Amino acid sequence: MEGEEERSENEGSFSKASIPRRIAIVIAGATVNIIFGLLVYFILMSSSNTYVTNQIDTTLDGYVSQEIGLQHNDKIIELNGKKIKSKYDLNKVMEKSNGEEIRIKIDRNGEILEYNIKPTEIKNKSTGMYLGENCKILAIEKGSSAEKQGIKANDKIVKINNENVNGNTNKIIETIGQKGLNTMLLTIDRNGKELTIELTPDYISSYYLGVNLKQSENKIINYLIYGGIETKEFAFSIIDNIKTLFTGGVSVDQMMGPVGISEVVAKTSGIKEFIYMLALISLSLGVTNLLPIPALDGGKILILIIEAIRRKPLNEKTEINIQLIGFSILIALSLYITYNDILRIF
Repeated sequence: MEGEEERSENEGSFSKASIPRRIAIVIAGATVNIIFGLLVYFILMSSSNTYVTNQIDTTLDGYVSQEIGLQHNDKIIELNGKKIKSKYDLNKVMEKSNGEEIRIKIDRNGEILEYNIKPTEIKNKSTGMYLGENCKILAIEKGSSAEKQGIKANDKIVKINNENVNGNTNKIIETIGQKGLNTMLLTIDRNGKELTIELTPDYISSYYLGVNLKQSENKIINYLIYGGIETKEFAFSIIDNIKTLFTGGVSVDQMMGPVGISEVVAKTSGIKEFIYMLALISLSLGVTNLLPIPALDGGKILILIIEAIRRKPLNEKTEINIQLIGFSILIALSLYITYNDILRIF
């Protein structure tokens, strides 16, 4: 569009439009990506399943649900004042409980019952390693036991407790998950050199009520509700992932560029997986493009907001230099990510 890249004084150009209109023009491209990704994902989810309700099917032995006497067909209607309509709502409150006492409200055949409970704590092993094919480590979680012991992305595990794994990722997962096994020896291949590392997994606490909930009936409205719930969770997971990048929860080494994405897409099995990747890429591109980084649409919006506050545009040369710096950083980042993608593949 005339005046978008370089300023123009011609009537009808981008430069002569009002700031709200210019922001709307800039945001339009990313918005289309986001809407397309969410729509595709919603259609995919709505056609595959119904949602899990708030009605109890069974309770699990050894969990707080049996301790307080929850029964088949009880409806969980509130947790700590939060309305519960589905398994998604229940899991969300439980994840945030941190094991502290919570108040639960139950509907039992029209009778409302209330209990104060402490969720059941279950500790699970976590190494912080994300494994790919042939036991190659795709990424390391920041602050995890694996990172503390010096394990790096692109390392390849060749032995665990002096036993050859022969490229069998499941064998590593099963060994790590064994009860009573707290420390293990990993033999790592790093650029052709073998290293032996002693790894002690962390124990991560998760909290549960201990119930199996009923599936909703096979009705069109329930398929649509399920699609809506899953799409909402999908959208917020993308935003959360971007947040972790800026808060240090994810390193640049764990990012993936066009080369890595093309490899993942090539390995999709079936049309559903392919459509899921299509939605994921479209939504990720849209959200990323709105980040307030020069050379991205979000950077342009930030400059327009600054212009609105100052009530006059930035010096054109200054604006161009800001965009060039941002573009240079993005190119350097792209090259680095592509290099890591190639290492992961080969």
